[in-house]
Amino acid sequence: MDKIIVDKSKCVGCGECARDCVASAIYVDGGKAHLRTGCIECGHCFAVCPAGAITMSSYSADDCGEVVPMTAIDSGTLLQAMKSRRTIRQFKDEPIDREMIDKILEAGRYAPTGANSQNVAFTILGSKQESIERECVSLFRKGVGIGAKFSAFLRNMDINDSFFFKKAPLVIVVSGHDAVNATLASAYMEIEANSLGLGVLYSGFFCSAAKMLPKVRKALNLPKGHTPVTCMIFGWPDVKYKRVPPRKERKVTVL
Repeated sequence: MDKIIVDKSKCVGCGECARDCVASAIYVDGGKAHLRTGCIECGHCFAVCPAGAITMSSYSADDCGEVVPMTAIDSGTLLQAMKSRRTIRQFKDEPIDREMIDKILEAGRYAPTGANSQNVAFTILGSKQESIERECVSLFRKGVGIGAKFSAFLRNMDINDSFFFKKAPLVIVVSGHDAVNATLASAYMEIEANSLGLGVLYSGFFCSAAKMLPKVRKALNLPKGHTPVTCMIFGWPDVKYKRVPPRKERKVTVL
């Protein structure tokens, strides 16, 4: 079955799909759009067609909806909100409802991926969250005990039972073949979570521990070839920040 199907009865031959096709897999002939090999299923043709003549055979469009441009969001407000975000490490003992979790995952699903590979996966720790955290805490307690002899930073570190996940209600590991794709998905997820009022912590410590602990990697049951790129911890913040902190000067090179 063709990846893209053109309804010739609807196609007006405008050529918008061909002009916007990144893979040059669509051409117009005889006043109608046609498909050649090379389609990467990015969906640009589907999105740009003014007549709604294109469908994607392997995908459902039921949840796509109308385009909402980013210009619908005031740019000054958006920038200030992004500058105001903070990494959260204090969470309330309150659950996150399923609808919110679905929105966060949907944001990750729609993040850009190279060549539209869509090769990012999301693992919710769920019932395994406590047991996985115990394994990681045990490893870090041993490591910090040794490293504290040489580092003041490690001497001051309290490796308590909730060191990794901070008693938060939701932990999602974002994995993939490509670190860039998984990182972009994570950023989309954080912005969506923040818009819902949730706080987010990226646990780099967990990703380090997962790489060292075969038992944890097995428990994660990641898709074949995937590595954990980010571990995202979500919850309702139990801290309120009053002002935006300063940052170092921008490092910009104009060539």
